[in-house]
Amino acid sequence: MSGKLYLIPNVIAENTAKKTIPEQVREIIKTTNYYLVENVRTARRFISSLKTDVIIEELHFEVLDKKTKPHVLQELFKPINNGENIGVISESGCPGVADPGALAVEYAHKNNIDVIPLVGPSSILMALMASGFNGQKFCFHGYIPIDKKEAAKTLKQLEADSTKNRQTQIFIETPFRNNQLLEVIIKSCNPETKLCIAKDVSGTKEYIKTHTIQQWKNNKPELHKSPTVFLLYNY
Repeated sequence: MSGKLYLIPNVIAENTAKKTIPEQVREIIKTTNYYLVENVRTARRFISSLKTDVIIEELHFEVLDKKTKPHVLQELFKPINNGENIGVISESGCPGVADPGALAVEYAHKNNIDVIPLVGPSSILMALMASGFNGQKFCFHGYIPIDKKEAAKTLKQLEADSTKNRQTQIFIETPFRNNQLLEVIIKSCNPETKLCIAKDVSGTKEYIKTHTIQQWKNNKPELHKSPTVFLLYNY
C-alpha cells in the first residue's frame, strides 16, 4: 500500500505557529517521518516550534527546491512506495503556491499517489481577503521584472487587464526591493487605481491598507526587508 503526500503549510511570520497552524497539521507531523523541504534547517526549526514531542533527529529530510530536476523525484518518493507518508514543507506559507512543492504534487498525480493539502496561512489569499478587491476574479503573477522599464510596462498591462476584466492583480517582490517597486507602481499607474499593500501578514508588524495611487504618493510605508504582497485593482 502506498503512502500519501501531505502538503504541510509553514508559518508566514516568525513565532506565529500557535495561532496560525491548525491542530490537524500537528497530528500529521506526529505520524510522518519523511519530508521534502526547501531548506532543511528551516523545516527542522518549524517542526520543533510545533511542540509535538517528535524527535527531530529521527526524521528524514530531502531538499526539494527550484534547482531540483524532475528525474530526481522518483528517488525522493521511494518512502511512499514502501507505505510511508511524505510531507512537503515550504519555506513560507502553502506548498505548491508560488513554491517548488508543485513539482512533488505533479509527480504524485502522475503516479496515482494521493495528495492531501492541509489548511494553513497563505499571504496571497489573506492579502486578497483584506484588500476589499474582487475575490471572484483574481490573478497571481509572482515577481515583477527587476528592470524599471520592464516593471513599468508590466504594471501598465496588469492595470489594463484589471480594468478590462474587473480582475484583482496580485504580485510580490524580494523584500529588499519592496520600496523600489512601490516607487515604480506609483509612477506607472493611474492615480485613481487602487493599491493594497499587505506587509508582514499575520506577523507582529502586520500592515494592510488600501488606497488609491494618488493617496499613496504622500503616504508611502516603509517596506524594506518586510515580506509584502501588492494588489492592484482598477475598474
